[in-house]
Amino acid sequence: MASAKRKGILERLDAGEVVVGDGGYILQLERRGYVKGGPWTPEVVVEHPEAVRQLHREFLRAGADVMQTLTFYASALDIDTDVPNITCQQINEMACDMAREVANESGALVSAGVSQTPVYKGSSSEAEVKAIIKKQLDVFLKKDIDFLMAEYFANVEEAVWAVEVLVTSGKPVAATLCMSPAGDKKKVSPAECAVRLAKAGAKIVGVNCHVDPTQCIQTVRQMKSGLDAAGLKAHLMIQPLCFHCPDCTHEGYLSLPEAPFALESRVLNRWDVHKYAREAYNAGIRYIGGCCGFEPYHIRAIAEELSPERGFLPPASQKHGAWGSALDVSPRPYLIARACRSHWENLKPASGRPLCSSLAIPDV
Repeated sequence: MASAKRKGILERLDAGEVVVGDGGYILQLERRGYVKGGPWTPEVVVEHPEAVRQLHREFLRAGADVMQTLTFYASALDIDTDVPNITCQQINEMACDMAREVANESGALVSAGVSQTPVYKGSSSEAEVKAIIKKQLDVFLKKDIDFLMAEYFANVEEAVWAVEVLVTSGKPVAATLCMSPAGDKKKVSPAECAVRLAKAGAKIVGVNCHVDPTQCIQTVRQMKSGLDAAGLKAHLMIQPLCFHCPDCTHEGYLSLPEAPFALESRVLNRWDVHKYAREAYNAGIRYIGGCCGFEPYHIRAIAEELSPERGFLPPASQKHGAWGSALDVSPRPYLIARACRSHWENLKPASGRPLCSSLAIPDV
């Protein structure tokens, strides 16, 4: 299995193989008490490397083929003045080292990511944005990561600038936007966004974060249509939120009154993720992972649902019977009756919250 994983990202995708991405590190680390919610700064990489390393290992055990460096927002620490003695250089270098250390334990790939910059909204200066991206890229090249990712960009214009910098490395580049089916922040359609990213040199395009799996799949379908109409080829990627949020606006889940500290009641269960993984695969998406809210057991659900296509189960499935089959050994008859796919696939979970509304009124 390790040797199969170690093939290059484009080699795997060109062969039609499924690549299982990892989950949402920043939000999981906030819940564990290592990251400040809101700014989502990545100083945890330096302050508590053991926490990051352990989360990498849990996602790897759950079936992830890629360890993504925790370099989200690691381009400008001025968004959090509480960490004056930690530099972005330290964060980027340590994040690469830890991801590689864990990836090597099972032959997984390492992806290093850049995200939207703090200067874009204020100046929209192409030169400034590209200088920030280039600084991170220099570290990634020094650490010889396997492929690069431009993720969580709200505007395709800035994402294109990032891709144009990253492709100078000669390494494969993936680019994902945090957008709904309505398009990016400036309402550029998903179809047009995909075309622009592919023309800039991204070999993998898609979406991450912001909205739930259903909306993300709709968005990627539009991206595929745009690529097909333009006669362009790019692999498709999806890493949605792990929250049910059909009521969020174009601004995404952060517009919900529960965000960011009371979203637990909206979390997808593992069977929701089985459904998401299958629908994403049927839509032609082959890089399938998760973002905020995804925990290792959610990634395991992706790996288990797509195990027929991948040809193996992840190590974490040793302790998890398919579709509840492990319950067959329970001494309780009512649990034994749930040891089947039909029970879990048709379940309509209760919230357990009397008088709680099913949807919310977003703030923006």
